[in-house]
Amino acid sequence: MSDPVYFEDVRIGHVERFGRYEVTKEEIVEYARQFDPQPFHLDEAAATESLFGGLIASGWHTGAMLIRMIADHFAVRNATSGAVGFDDLRWVQPVRPGDVLSAETTFVDKTESRSRRAIGTVRVATRVLNQRDEPVMTLTSLVLFQRRSGA
Repeated sequence: MSDPVYFEDVRIGHVERFGRYEVTKEEIVEYARQFDPQPFHLDEAAATESLFGGLIASGWHTGAMLIRMIADHFAVRNATSGAVGFDDLRWVQPVRPGDVLSAETTFVDKTESRSRRAIGTVRVATRVLNQRDEPVMTLTSLVLFQRRSGA
C-alpha cells in the first residue's frame, strides 16, 4: 500500500472509482424495519403497487452503503478525519435488490483551515453508481484531510 494522500497531495480534478456493494432484499427489508419503515421498503406486494413498482432501498440506506465503501476503500488510502457535512444530496433513481453499487469521487476544490493548522477541507463530489454505471445517488462532501507534519 502506498503512502496516504494528505491535504497537500490532493489534486483538484482527480477522479477515483472504488467499491463493490451487492444489495440484497433481506438487507433492504432489515434496514427499513429498523430505520425507514415505509411499505415500498418493507413489503414486496405493497412496493409493487407503489409508484416505484417494486421493492427499493431507503435513500438513507443507500447512503449507509456508500459509507461502507468509503470506509473500506477511500478512507484507508487518504489521511482523512471525517467530514463536516455535505451539499446537494440527490437520490437519482431507486436502488433495488440485486443491484451492485460502486462509488466515483472527484476532488473539486480544497481550502486550508484558518483555525486548525493540522487540517484542510476538500470538497469531494461523489456519485454512487449501479451495475449499469447509472447514478443512483449524488452528493458533495466536505471532507477533512490531515496536513503533513510541519505543514
